[in-house]
Amino acid sequence: MALFSSDNFSINSIIGSGSAIHGDVKINGIMHIDGDLDGNLETTGNVIVGENARIRGNITAKSITVGGIVQGNITALESVKLLSSSAVIGDIQTHKLQADKDVILHGHCIALSDNDLFEEAISVWQNKKAIASKSIL
Repeated sequence: MALFSSDNFSINSIIGSGSAIHGDVKINGIMHIDGDLDGNLETTGNVIVGENARIRGNITAKSITVGGIVQGNITALESVKLLSSSAVIGDIQTHKLQADKDVILHGHCIALSDNDLFEEAISVWQNKKAIASKSIL
């Protein structure tokens, strides 16, 4: 599976299959997850979420490839790739989105390559969310 053609493929951190972490994780470099993470993940590099991985928390990274389940928001400065085995329940914000067939996505997605349009769309969405959170049902 070719993920990122221009990046160094040295993986800095791994959460292996059968492992579980509860709490926020902040690292530099590439993170590969095959286990469970119950917390937010923030990295300056790329994130690879394996097919058997389950994440309940927000992910912020340069690029993110999802093969497993993410229940939380995804923010990627460059790109997000959703593999056919992935399920995302949350919002996605990125400049480039690629989704294979049979992906499950339940949330709001902003994927614009033009930075000005991207920033404007983020601002509008955040304002709508703020207003909706204050409304009485």
